[in-house]
Amino acid sequence: GQKQFSVEGLDMTVPMLDEVIQLSAHHGAKEVVIGMAHRGRLNVLAHNLGRPYDTIFAEFEGASTLEAVTTIPQGGTGDVKYHHGAQGSYQLPDGDAVMVRLESNPSHLEFVDPVVLGAARAAQTTRNGPHAQQDTNAAVPVLLHGDAAFPGQGVVAETLNLQALDGYKVGGTVHLIQNNQVGFTTDPEDDRSTQWASDMAKGFDVPIIHVNADEVEACISAVRLAFAFRQEFGHDVLIDLIGYRRYGHNEADEPAYTQPEMASRIKSHPRVRDLFAKRLVERSVVTQREVDDIEQAIWAELTKQHQQLKERIAAAHEVEQQTGQYQLDRTPSPVVKTAVSAHRLEALNGDLLRIPDGFSVNAKLAKQLERRRDALGADGGIDWAHAEALAFASLLTEGTPIRFSGQDTQRGTFSQRHMVLHDARTGREFCPMQNLPGALAPMELHNSPLSEVACLGFEYGYSQEAPDALVLWEAQFGDFANGAQVIIDQFIISGLAKWGQTTRLTLLLPHGYEGAGPEHSSARLERFLQLAAEGNVRVANLTTPAQYFHLLRRQARIAKQRPLVIMTPKSLLRLPQATNRIQHLAESQFYPVLGEPRVDVDKVTRLVLCTGKIYYDLVGHGQREGNDGVAVGRVELLYPFPEGPILELVNTYPNLKEVVWVQEEPRNMGARAHMSPRLMQILPQELSFGYIGRPERASPGEGYPAAHVQEQNR
Repeated sequence: GQKQFSVEGLDMTVPMLDEVIQLSAHHGAKEVVIGMAHRGRLNVLAHNLGRPYDTIFAEFEGASTLEAVTTIPQGGTGDVKYHHGAQGSYQLPDGDAVMVRLESNPSHLEFVDPVVLGAARAAQTTRNGPHAQQDTNAAVPVLLHGDAAFPGQGVVAETLNLQALDGYKVGGTVHLIQNNQVGFTTDPEDDRSTQWASDMAKGFDVPIIHVNADEVEACISAVRLAFAFRQEFGHDVLIDLIGYRRYGHNEADEPAYTQPEMASRIKSHPRVRDLFAKRLVERSVVTQREVDDIEQAIWAELTKQHQQLKERIAAAHEVEQQTGQYQLDRTPSPVVKTAVSAHRLEALNGDLLRIPDGFSVNAKLAKQLERRRDALGADGGIDWAHAEALAFASLLTEGTPIRFSGQDTQRGTFSQRHMVLHDARTGREFCPMQNLPGALAPMELHNSPLSEVACLGFEYGYSQEAPDALVLWEAQFGDFANGAQVIIDQFIISGLAKWGQTTRLTLLLPHGYEGAGPEHSSARLERFLQLAAEGNVRVANLTTPAQYFHLLRRQARIAKQRPLVIMTPKSLLRLPQATNRIQHLAESQFYPVLGEPRVDVDKVTRLVLCTGKIYYDLVGHGQREGNDGVAVGRVELLYPFPEGPILELVNTYPNLKEVVWVQEEPRNMGARAHMSPRLMQILPQELSFGYIGRPERASPGEGYPAAHVQEQNR
């Protein structure tokens, strides 16, 4: 009576995957990375990855007996049995073995597609030494699709578009559509506008092989043809495996309610194993007695394992269960030293400003870059892009690989980064960061296609497979990250609780209200804070380049991997007040909370707490000057909630009477809903607490600059 989404009608999925795995290993693969939804997933786990039958039975028994479950991560909440990933050692006929990895997948059917590609790319890439080397034979990605989901979900098209791009190519993905000719209860004429489920792939020059799921030899031939094409051309290839669904959408479902004619025909249609057995008997390969003996032996073994499991569960019930076995590890990681000596920073700075002979830098840009030489002097002036470059360079020379991608990332959306230079006369490219003397690890740097969901999924997959690397993804504007919300919600945020998976993937999301309109203001800080729980993520909104420098280095080196979300600035990129001197990088560290400098603490009665760019609006406003009763504090790390540093700041002011949370986002957005209850819980009772900001709004910001200025001043 439990859901299991059987493979029957598309049984050939399993031997076809066997064939892909064996062909991959024959051509040098060390790993095969598979992504698929729920149809037949338990069969793939058992037969292609070698997961023991009794552990799968345990998942069914676990519906009523938690002691049976083996896949709940330490301290997590777990996931349904047909979402879990796994990896197993596949034994080859010659005695060797190849690693097979099935990626965890949520109910959002196709969103695992780019995750698989990213994991495959990471497994193909050697990150030792200054330059990354890719061997597309080292890992082969395989994607299984549903016939309704393939044309129906946009992430498929976004993923197909990655296949020939330098930053994302994996030497060709083998796609297989598990075509059971119905989408839950929806007929093909209602779920697509094309004749074939596979037609969308034509737009990407992907060859399509249609094959009957009842024809065993043809199915294996289709795999061999597809794999040969992949090896010859390094290009995606697709097999449309056309079969049927013997039962309903799941085994508790009744298909005759909605497809009575099809259900009737399927009921009388012989199974593929019977068709093939009959053919083998006719060819005298086996006898009917041997066929019957094989079936009975397997059934007996399954029955025995199931019974033994139930006996173990019954015995476990009689033993007192230990409490606290599902507690998450909330212990802090050891403190990471992020400061880099001034001498080394000066050397790295010189290396980053060294241009090859004969290379002509754009005259306007050359002046900007030359300022970075002076910025390390006594007068300071290290801005955000400069601090970022020094952080990356220091990590590369310490042996940390970096992969950095996003929309217009090489130059930077706001023309601030210029990590890749273009010769003003010839257009020739040169990246100082990728030619750094003394680099012990490589930097991959890619402008992404105009995609959020597939690209962020790719980077998540890459970071899963490459825990040694600092992997960063940057949105053109932070608002655009909501185009990748499924990857954020279902993978990045909840993967730890569901599957025990986490990464140090870092999201850079430009955020701040400068009057640029509702789609260029907010990276939806409130969403990330609402998703933060059980130490699953880090969320920061910084106010100085030095803080950015230290946080990037901390994220790369900290023992406990967790995703990091940084609300990066826009107007602060060039704000003179938002710059640092070399000692802030060489002799300091990351601070979760910052107080306002040059304030007479004895006179302060009101503490204004804020986060990010609004700090400069407040301290730079005319009404701030001469107002000794107010101090403005900054919460730089919003999650994990920095209770200790906040209380330390509060205790700095002996005559404090009031604490106010101030933000430029509307009341129902931003950090207010996250910060207010936590502040009220920890602040001394004698202090009053209030909120200042925009009222509740349906849209994040004003659409007209004049309206923005008026509201910001208010």
